[in-house]
Amino acid sequence: MSTSDRSVPLPPRWRWGLSALVMLLAVAVFAAVDYIRFTQQSLAINGDDAIIEIRPGSGFSAIVAQMQSRGWTGRSLWWRVLGMRSGMLSTLKAGEYQMDVGMRPAQVLEKLSSGQVIQYAFTIVEGWTVKQLVNHLQEAPALTNTLGGQVDGLADRLGLDEPLEGWFLPETYQYPRGTTDLELLLRAHAAMQAALSSAWEDRAPDLQIKTPYEALVLASIIERETGVVSERETISGVFHRRLARNMKLQTDPTVIYGMGERYDGRIRSADLREDTPYNTYVHRGLPPTPIALPGLAAIVAACHPESGDSLYFVSKGDGSHQFSATLEEHNRAVDIYIRNRP
Repeated sequence: MSTSDRSVPLPPRWRWGLSALVMLLAVAVFAAVDYIRFTQQSLAINGDDAIIEIRPGSGFSAIVAQMQSRGWTGRSLWWRVLGMRSGMLSTLKAGEYQMDVGMRPAQVLEKLSSGQVIQYAFTIVEGWTVKQLVNHLQEAPALTNTLGGQVDGLADRLGLDEPLEGWFLPETYQYPRGTTDLELLLRAHAAMQAALSSAWEDRAPDLQIKTPYEALVLASIIERETGVVSERETISGVFHRRLARNMKLQTDPTVIYGMGERYDGRIRSADLREDTPYNTYVHRGLPPTPIALPGLAAIVAACHPESGDSLYFVSKGDGSHQFSATLEEHNRAVDIYIRNRP
């Protein structure tokens, strides 16, 4: 055998270096495979544990720890690498998020970066008073309650000068967890200001009401007088004609409002004679403030009264009303629908 056929052994330190390189390559390959597997896997998200909340100021590590505590597998390192590679490491937004079953890690980070937080809903009902509204706010889901059902001092806390009654627009409001009751009320107040301004701008000519606030007051009476949408302009017309003739409005809802907590479901003769600022059987013209929260349809009706000659109306007992042009006709209608004397 020639000298050239003999193999030359590697120096020991070279052998150690080669072994280390092979090990590093193996680790790198394993890590790469594990990372790819992590990015492609569907996370163990289920219906009972699919909501995650990121609190303001939460760091990325805390967010990952919260996901891992739910069994959403994945090394913390891989979550961070994915966040860095996707550019979403520092874009996650505080809030409450609903995840979907079968989501992959990148989809989770995209959702947490989107700001598409869970929205809750609260409906302000037409005809509520401010006191009823504040009481119901205590039951609103995921709403931070700061009022404790108290109306006293509310105007100051909202930074408003006018009486609050009537000033919150009935509709359904969407909001994320952590919204306060004051924030929702400010939205409802701004919505009412916009709705009233628009309706007043588009009002019919020659109204008996002279300001937007008077329209709000009248709208609140219309709201409490009928739940039949088609009657609202008709009832508005009755009130406008009575105002034009300097007749008392004589509407029961204003009497009830003036009675406050004393109202037990019945209006007695003495109640109709009681001298409260809201008793329209005693005082002419509109009451000093709204008596409820009017909806948009009632506000539009107050600004667009129906023409006609009716000056009276009485409930038929089914939510609708019988309208009359004369007191004689009205008394006959009262005999039929109230006294059951056909």
